[in-house]
Amino acid sequence: MAITSANQLELLQTAEAVAREKMIDPSLVIEAMEESLARAAKSRYGSEMDIRVSIDRKTGRATFMRIRTVVADEELENYQAELTVEQAKQYIADPEVGSEIKDEVPPVELGRIAAQSAKQVILQKVREAERDRQYDEFKDRANTIINGVVKREEYGNVIVDIGRGEGILRRNEKIGRESYRPNDRIRCYIKDVRREARGPQVFLSRTAPEFMAELFKMEVPEIYEGVIEIKAVSRDPGSRAKIAVISYDNSIDPVGACVGMRGSRVQAVVNELQGEKVDIIPWNEDAPTFLVNALQPAEVSKVVLDDDAGKIEVVVPDEQLSLAIGRRGQNVRLASQLTSLDIDIMTESEESERRQAEFAARTQLFIDNLDLDEFFAQLLVSEGFTNLEEVAYVELDELLVIDGVDEATAGELQARARDVLEAANTKAIENARALGADDSLFDFDGLTPQMVEALAEDGVKTLEDFATCADWELAGGWTVVDGERVKDDGLLEKFAVSLEDAQAFVMTARIQLGWVDPADLASEDEQEADADASEEQA
Repeated sequence: MAITSANQLELLQTAEAVAREKMIDPSLVIEAMEESLARAAKSRYGSEMDIRVSIDRKTGRATFMRIRTVVADEELENYQAELTVEQAKQYIADPEVGSEIKDEVPPVELGRIAAQSAKQVILQKVREAERDRQYDEFKDRANTIINGVVKREEYGNVIVDIGRGEGILRRNEKIGRESYRPNDRIRCYIKDVRREARGPQVFLSRTAPEFMAELFKMEVPEIYEGVIEIKAVSRDPGSRAKIAVISYDNSIDPVGACVGMRGSRVQAVVNELQGEKVDIIPWNEDAPTFLVNALQPAEVSKVVLDDDAGKIEVVVPDEQLSLAIGRRGQNVRLASQLTSLDIDIMTESEESERRQAEFAARTQLFIDNLDLDEFFAQLLVSEGFTNLEEVAYVELDELLVIDGVDEATAGELQARARDVLEAANTKAIENARALGADDSLFDFDGLTPQMVEALAEDGVKTLEDFATCADWELAGGWTVVDGERVKDDGLLEKFAVSLEDAQAFVMTARIQLGWVDPADLASEDEQEADADASEEQA
């Protein structure tokens, strides 16, 4: 087959037809044709030749050009595609290195194999152009809702026609009891758009919390306009969900606006989510207050927040425990996801038992170590004393407020407490030295003998060992394993060493060893301060 005047216009017509069918730019199809014809010409004239094909966008005429580049004499390697300056003078008057000599060559006859190869090149280029077009169209639509039509189901995954492409709704992204048939209309959330070897993949979801947030944005004009903001969403898809909202206009109730007249707005969302029950909760900056709201409909008696652990204890009336936890732990789980806190729920009777146990343990501590009777030890605990250090080193006036305690009694109490602490320090020092603890740890400011003993028991025996520790190894922390928060015990956690204290300890040790230059730390702090100031100004 030769490219003759008879089929020149046919090239343009074919390019236009393919471009319309695939919804891509016709010039991309023509470029693919040019590349395929150039490959066919190379197979005819020789692969070492640089042959390029240009198709006229108006007439369809294909021009085959042989390109030779002018190079320096010593760089001449490919005699078919390169020529020296002297050789180029036969074609142009004043050739320069890098200039190109173009000669038109006769069109090639495309045999069956060459024609098949050209077809494959064109199809490949068209597929790539189609993928690029689909990716460019959908990449900016990620995190939005799209309407589509179900095409088919493959191994539990639903393939959805979303206009100029297809999306995949995986089985774990479907609401449990949903089933679809071909040609069913479906509304989904575009969770991600990625380039993959077989083309751009549009991943859809109906279980994502963001899907519910976007549905409310569609149903509630105040959310779309920014007057009301959705601060957090947690879902048990198909069963129950909680959504926290806040209003920036005091005259608008965020919960009432989301519910709508006679529940019309929230009911539209519930219907789309196959009857999923939705609790709309007012958001609050105060974490305990927000948690009380999040645990509705259960009533909360008391909340104790542990900021360091990111954990919160909730006390509820005994008869409210099952309601607070919910069926299979659903209510407390959703509240935990909504507040990003670990929640421990206990009844009032359980909390009372725990308080009594703590009171008894502290009382026994003072009885055993200070040689006190039970009544006097209970007086100390009732006044808020929890350990021997507080008794030994507190201001004398704080002991004198206790009924029946005069200066002599207070002085005796402190003397006994100090004697016990000194004896414990002496014993800890002996144990730590027996374990091989170095003097550099005993001399380190901030470490008590008991701390050094605990470090030595875990193999941290020198200042170098201490300086290599991570802050969380000393103070403890939390890690997420399989979606669950897991507690990491710290070597010094029982001594109430915070994460900030641990960071200061480790950095001080590294400075003392010369591993870190304090000047570098100062410059880093200045840079961080400047960056924070710039952000505030922005």
